[in-house]
Amino acid sequence: MTVTVRALTGDQILAAIDDLAALRMTVFAEWPYLYDGDPAYEAGYLREFVEAPDGILVAACDGGRVVGAATASPMQAQKAEFRAPFEARGLDVSRLFYFGESVLLPEYRGQGIGHAFFDHREAQARKCNASAATFAAVIRPADHPDRPVDYVPLDAFWRKRGYAPVEGLVTHLAWKDHRDAADTPKPMQYWLRRF
Repeated sequence: MTVTVRALTGDQILAAIDDLAALRMTVFAEWPYLYDGDPAYEAGYLREFVEAPDGILVAACDGGRVVGAATASPMQAQKAEFRAPFEARGLDVSRLFYFGESVLLPEYRGQGIGHAFFDHREAQARKCNASAATFAAVIRPADHPDRPVDYVPLDAFWRKRGYAPVEGLVTHLAWKDHRDAADTPKPMQYWLRRF
């Protein structure tokens, strides 16, 4: 298979929104997110990255098919719940870049695409004079009934990229798990890398 990874901005993102929304719902339906997605929400969320100054969406395509994507934008362009833990600590969000999701279909994993996603987003962060990049990962209990027996978290990959969890830097985001009737808040641990 021949996969190309390239950065999309503005109208290019708009043209790919339906494919990207479907991809996010497919990948985030898996552990550990268990997300019961909504196409309208997804399209709106992705449009925010189009509107965010200096936002970027990196797409992995196999021919004309989008098989993976990763987003990033300045933290100051993010919603209050993303910024709040940093602002509460007196940290300057104007020099911080937020990495949103990084989603890739299972059959394309292990080929270096995840590294390419980070390379593109880190390049954009540096171009925008960010002093650090951050992302948030969901925290699930070890005894969660949906946790696969063979699950390996991405912690080692993220550490290899120079990221580390910041103790106490946690936000809460709400979404609907497959088995739930409504959205419930989930703790999200921030990881950070300084440039």
